[in-house]
Amino acid sequence: MNKRLFAIGDIHGCFDSLKELVENKIQLQKVDKLVLLGDYIDRGDKSKEVLDFIIDLQDTEFDVVPLMGNHEAMLLDAYENEKNISKWIQNGGNETLKSFEINSANDIEPKYIRFFKSLKYYYAFENYLFVHAGFNDDALNPFTDYYSMLWKCNKTYTNPLLSDKTVVHGHNPVNVTKCEERDLSKHRVINIDTGCVYKDNEGFGRLTAYDFNNQRKLFV
Repeated sequence: MNKRLFAIGDIHGCFDSLKELVENKIQLQKVDKLVLLGDYIDRGDKSKEVLDFIIDLQDTEFDVVPLMGNHEAMLLDAYENEKNISKWIQNGGNETLKSFEINSANDIEPKYIRFFKSLKYYYAFENYLFVHAGFNDDALNPFTDYYSMLWKCNKTYTNPLLSDKTVVHGHNPVNVTKCEERDLSKHRVINIDTGCVYKDNEGFGRLTAYDFNNQRKLFV
């Protein structure tokens, strides 16, 4: 069986959508590779379930590559220094605490902290670069600027280390209709964050995967 390649955009606690996308739309097999672009937690109401689902896929030897998102980074900052708690809470951290049924980031079980600390900032595979947000196009070595990988999106890249690659990212929600209409196979920068958690906002509220073998988008 041929190995298939997929990526999924920002999940933000939308566990039901993630489960439907992985199990029914993608029908993920152990020979496939799935890259997750970060932001598994916050804002949505099932952050813990999302994390348990991802960890279980890893534990049962599915080829899943989860990347660091800015929300995981904010949680780790809050866990390691309480002066960073307010920033995380203001960005949806309360929903994560509720999902875990705890009152503080310090109460999160060690296995989840280990998971967060294990996350890669980017992943290179074939001619693709997967990242949560983007890269610092002006840096001599863009792979050393972790802040940009978590927070800064670019529509194009001219850096010689980036310009001949296809960059796949999330972080900055795009309208579902525009994402559906756009032939992503013709673009060097692919954004597949369609704002799954923003179901009340017209044009958003879907979780998106990209099927690289068939160059098509899958929505839930």
